[in-house]
Amino acid sequence: MSGHIKFASDKTRKRFKRKFSIRLRITGTAERPRLSVFRSAKHVYAQAVDDTTGRVLASSSDLEEGLKAAVAGKPKKERARAIGKAIGDKLKAAGITAVVFDRNGFIYHGRVKELADGARDAGLAF
Repeated sequence: MSGHIKFASDKTRKRFKRKFSIRLRITGTAERPRLSVFRSAKHVYAQAVDDTTGRVLASSSDLEEGLKAAVAGKPKKERARAIGKAIGDKLKAAGITAVVFDRNGFIYHGRVKELADGARDAGLAF
């Protein structure tokens, strides 16, 4: 079956269905990359992607050496906001001021929302 994917759980299947629906509508360019967010049970990851060339322009997570010590022992939401600020600062240094936000099928709530607010605090426009 072409295009058929098996999923471990119904929850994962629903998230991927939302993700594919979102990705049909949004793409990132060099001037306005796609800010993709992934959250696991422990960590949050963000990357800015130029879909025309398939390159990652900047990435950030709470596993980076600079952020790891700064966010150690803090709640997950505060870590997510710090990651948003970090990737916002990296993109501003690269001369990028606007992004397309890709929540990756996750609900815009909690850590995903905090990451977006952190990126806005750093000066990115969505």
